[in-house]
Amino acid sequence: MAQHPTPVGPKAGALARFLRATEIDLRLLGMVAALIAIWIGFHFYPGLRAFVVSLRDALFLGVGTPGDALALLAPGVLWEDGAFLTPRNLWNITVQTASVGIMACGMVLVIITRHIDLSVGSLLGFVAMMMGMFQVEWFPQLVGLGHWSIVVLTVLLGVTVGAMVGALHGWLVAYRGIPAFIVTLGGLLVWRGMAFLLASGRTISPVDPTFALLGGGPFGSIGAVGSWVVGGLGCAAVLWLLWSNRRNRRRHGFAQRPIWAEYVLATIGCGICIGATLLVNSHPWPPGIVQRYAEANNIVVPEEGLFISHGFAIPVLILLAVAVVMTVIMARTRFGRYVYAIGGNPDAALLAGINVKWMTVKIFALMGFLTGLSAVVASARLNSATNALGTLDELYVIAAAVIGGTSLAGGVGTIYGAILGALVMQSLQSGMVLIGFDAAIQNIVVGLVLVLAVYVDTAYRRGAK
Repeated sequence: MAQHPTPVGPKAGALARFLRATEIDLRLLGMVAALIAIWIGFHFYPGLRAFVVSLRDALFLGVGTPGDALALLAPGVLWEDGAFLTPRNLWNITVQTASVGIMACGMVLVIITRHIDLSVGSLLGFVAMMMGMFQVEWFPQLVGLGHWSIVVLTVLLGVTVGAMVGALHGWLVAYRGIPAFIVTLGGLLVWRGMAFLLASGRTISPVDPTFALLGGGPFGSIGAVGSWVVGGLGCAAVLWLLWSNRRNRRRHGFAQRPIWAEYVLATIGCGICIGATLLVNSHPWPPGIVQRYAEANNIVVPEEGLFISHGFAIPVLILLAVAVVMTVIMARTRFGRYVYAIGGNPDAALLAGINVKWMTVKIFALMGFLTGLSAVVASARLNSATNALGTLDELYVIAAAVIGGTSLAGGVGTIYGAILGALVMQSLQSGMVLIGFDAAIQNIVVGLVLVLAVYVDTAYRRGAK
């Protein structure tokens, strides 16, 4: 997509010069600002609401004084009243984001190539039910409950079935000429019905204990030490990427970023890694679980209690692994270049020798694979499989991709943008639940945000021409 260069002359603003030097995407910066605004708004909402109620009572009912109401606006009081910006809530948001975020990484490719997949929520429910039946009722009859192979084979079954269904969708779209909207709309109905028929509407619970660890929780996390290892690896990866990029630019004679911009990017990247590690390590296990763990391991609990950090949850690590792999695929492989080429101009891609039909099958198969992986995370976190699992997830996945900058016109989209969009969607949903909004209002807000995101994308593309 063509973009006007940011002015860097003497009349250019400091922000414009900063963005040009660091090459930070303006839309990414806008999404981060929106996410921060959402977090702050939800955190301070209870305190501001208490202020409005207190002021109303003082002015119209004679209960208290306006000074009492103003006291509620003190920074310390406002912060204490909020429950959103707490380690516990933010940790839960990251875990809840994982399932939608994994599928959003695949949806980016589908939308880039000018297609859509409305079946991901239903397919998630179908795969989850199949995995639940496999690990609870089918395979244990052969090897016994708790066998180590159950988890491995269950995960393989989930991603394989997901990939096969996705490939079927892609084949119908590419080789039979049925619009993706129709194919996946039919899939939305078919796979939801299949999920019901598998167990006649029953809920399969509980799942294998080892499988349940893939959903997070106190035992489904890697703890403080493991989290610092992950954070350190993240910092090392940031520094290596910056060094590698600078070396490649020098080798090919491209313009280099100012050295101060490299330091800024390194500081931001490492700061995010360290900040995320501090956050997840500040969320402790619940006291009841700590007590049971201490009793089982003959640990003496001190009077002030025993602090055991959750650390990074396994679903979050799975999401990060998917994000890294998908980013490499999109940025460093021929497959990724073909995806963008098809989305930019399918006819030109076909004339250039790209097998557009086969690429479409592979893209939908990859979408199905990631949906199967998401089903693993979702059913493990719920510790059960139900035919209703994944209901309306297609809405959140598409919204996450679009909010993250993926254009419905095709040809434009990033993996990190989709994950950030999933985090925005989950923050909205969790925040509305936290402050007591009912499901109807939540759906209204999500719908409005999706329409606004598409409008912003349209306006951005129009201004960039």
